Amino acid sequence: MKVEIWSDVMCPFCYIGKRRFENALQQLPFKDSVEVEWKSFQLDPTVRHEPGKTIHQYLAERKGFSEQKAKELNDHVTGMAAAEGLQYNFDKAVVANSFDAHRFSHLATRHGKGDAAEESLFKAYFTEGKNIADKETLTQLGTDIGLDAAEVKKVLDENAYAQNVQQDIAEAEALGIRGVPFFVIDRKYAVSGAQAAEVFHQALETAYTEWKKENNNFTTIQGEVCSTDGDCK
Repeated sequence: MKVEIWSDVMCPFCYIGKRRFENALQQLPFKDSVEVEWKSFQLDPTVRHEPGKTIHQYLAERKGFSEQKAKELNDHVTGMAAAEGLQYNFDKAVVANSFDAHRFSHLATRHGKGDAAEESLFKAYFTEGKNIADKETLTQLGTDIGLDAAEVKKVLDENAYAQNVQQDIAEAEALGIRGVPFFVIDRKYAVSGAQAAEVFHQALETAYTEWKKENNNFTTIQGEVCSTDGDCK
């Protein structure tokens, strides 16, 4: 069963949602039967890195309220993150465009390291205060999760996987996704936002029960067989 997760590196609720989803999945006996695929989404495709601009200033300008209110909102989210074992350092966060980070994530996915890439990007942005639009930073993140540095540099220099990112964004629009995180389970169920682990737990159980039933539902043409009890007939 596949779970597709649309998210943006700059989205504080996406990291929280990732952790809550993971906590729910780990509690389920069928966790190894679930494939997770990360999908790209950009909350603000126009944002650019401006040295010295804080995330509080960026949020205040984008939303049209005071910098103090922006800081209060970020402090609230920091508390939510802490409850999930995550450390947010908004005062260190570097405002930057996430497009190259998404391209990096697609490269990692091709090597079976998509989840590791997402985790490293979230940690770099929210905890470590790194510029996730910087190619040297992305290259280092790649080597840290086992990717070849030369390949990462080549991908970033040649604009590879840009089409994959755009395709994910277009698919999100077609599905009516307007905010992230957004979890699509087996293309039948959707969970919007950083819901409580219990919500993910219930959605995954329901979807898996149906998925298993559908995948085991086949017509058998009977013939002569030997069974485990030793009878042949």
